[in-house]
Amino acid sequence: MSTKAGFWKERKYHLDKMTLKELYIAYFQYYAIQIYILVGLVCIYLAVTSDASWTGLVASAAWSMLSFAFFWYVIHRYVLHGTWLAKSPLTATLWKRIHFDHHQDPHDLYILFGAVYTTLPSIAIAVMPVGYWAAGWGGAMAALAAGSLTYCFYEFCHCFEHLSYKPKSKFLQRMKTLHMAHHFHSEQGNYGITNFGWDRLFKTYYENDNRPPKSPTVFNLGYDEEMAKKYPWVAERSGGVSNDSPRERRKQYQT
Repeated sequence: MSTKAGFWKERKYHLDKMTLKELYIAYFQYYAIQIYILVGLVCIYLAVTSDASWTGLVASAAWSMLSFAFFWYVIHRYVLHGTWLAKSPLTATLWKRIHFDHHQDPHDLYILFGAVYTTLPSIAIAVMPVGYWAAGWGGAMAALAAGSLTYCFYEFCHCFEHLSYKPKSKFLQRMKTLHMAHHFHSEQGNYGITNFGWDRLFKTYYENDNRPPKSPTVFNLGYDEEMAKKYPWVAERSGGVSNDSPRERRKQYQT
């Protein structure tokens, strides 16, 4: 059964053709965002009704939010951009869904949203142990609540970066520029979404004055025709492998 319900069944949504108002409507009607918000609210209730101290709950939530940028950097760089998932038929479909498709067409809103079955367990694994250490099960619930709601914020910022809209804020303009470079210049850097501190620390940060040469794999993450011959599963599920831009590929599909 399709996970696209109601509003999402009507048509495809491409952020390069949407307004900010349309994004708000689409964002809050997407089932995954609704699940993350619901999980956050339920976990807040479980946290505040637990025996944990308020100090422990606040500390758990704070550590969860602070660690999210590092957690995302590691996952984005070493898992989502690691073609090792494409080398097995057991994980090829997973990798295709969680990131390959997004780089094949960065502005497709449905593809941009993370899959619940991978995202929620990843958040839980990343934040709940610290929360439990700080304040027991109440702290674990506070950490999961913070992680889920932080992810909602991250997802909206990610959508905003792909939106056909120029923000007035210099900070938001810079954030958008850095992420667009990740998608259209070189995918081997600027792994952050809202925070690029870890990129600076691990020397994967670049701007116009120090950017690397344009990557030939910016749209396929290194899963090219040669790799597809050896590991065909992603190509079989994608109708082949393409190196051109999403806009040109979309024109081909429409003709």
